[in-house]
Amino acid sequence: MDPAGGAARPGRFFGVYLLYCLNPRHRGRVYVGFTVNPARRVQQHNRGRKKGGAWRTSGRGPWEMVLIVHGFPSAVAALRFEWAWQHPQASRRLAHVGPRLRSEAAFAFHLRVLAHMLRAPPWARLPLTVRWLRADFRQDLCPLPPPHVPLAFGPPPPGAPAPRRHAGPAADPESCESDAEARCTLCARELQDEEGPLYCPHPGCSLRAHVICLAEEFLQEEPEQLLPLEGQCPGCKNSLLWGDLIWLCRMGTEEEEEDSELEEEHWTDMLET
Repeated sequence: MDPAGGAARPGRFFGVYLLYCLNPRHRGRVYVGFTVNPARRVQQHNRGRKKGGAWRTSGRGPWEMVLIVHGFPSAVAALRFEWAWQHPQASRRLAHVGPRLRSEAAFAFHLRVLAHMLRAPPWARLPLTVRWLRADFRQDLCPLPPPHVPLAFGPPPPGAPAPRRHAGPAADPESCESDAEARCTLCARELQDEEGPLYCPHPGCSLRAHVICLAEEFLQEEPEQLLPLEGQCPGCKNSLLWGDLIWLCRMGTEEEEEDSELEEEHWTDMLET
């Protein structure tokens, strides 16, 4: 993966960010929030609450968005991550994380909490990316993120809608049967659009499978788990990240970004009252 930008996963963008206050009077303060549009969100924070910002950041700017975690499968998953990062002492999944030390800066504490979150279930099995938007703020996380969680730098790549059948043999109507006749490579049962069939993204690979069938294939060595991290394609034998397969499956959603932005504002107001 290119360390300068990171691999762009297709689909909707859901991120949880960390703001750092540059105002000399409030320098060192931080804020954790959720967004579907990082550039717009940081502008809202710096313009004040009347322009869509949060009351905890209003009038204390300028704020800089220095880090964002993205790759969440849904807005709800990102919002739950945001809440736990904001309230680690109240999250049962973070009971092992010690409270903030007297000598510990707020920024360092939030990075410590984040490092443990990335190693704790259920977040440890999500296809997340940790992205430093300001490289000069970068600090090593301890413990290190799981191997499947990449470290990236710079602004998030713009998300571009694409047809759902972006990858796999179904993209070529001349090379395979119609979707109505398509069958799962693993169980040979008919594939239905509502079942969200998964396709191998590697050129020339004919794999297409039900989500549950491919999940069971990937979890043969981890039968106690419910969600795979990665596995070997039964067709072309290439290594596949589960998160990438799900993102490809979810491409072409008809949901509007404004709906998530409204949800963002609703949750922000609810959590701050």
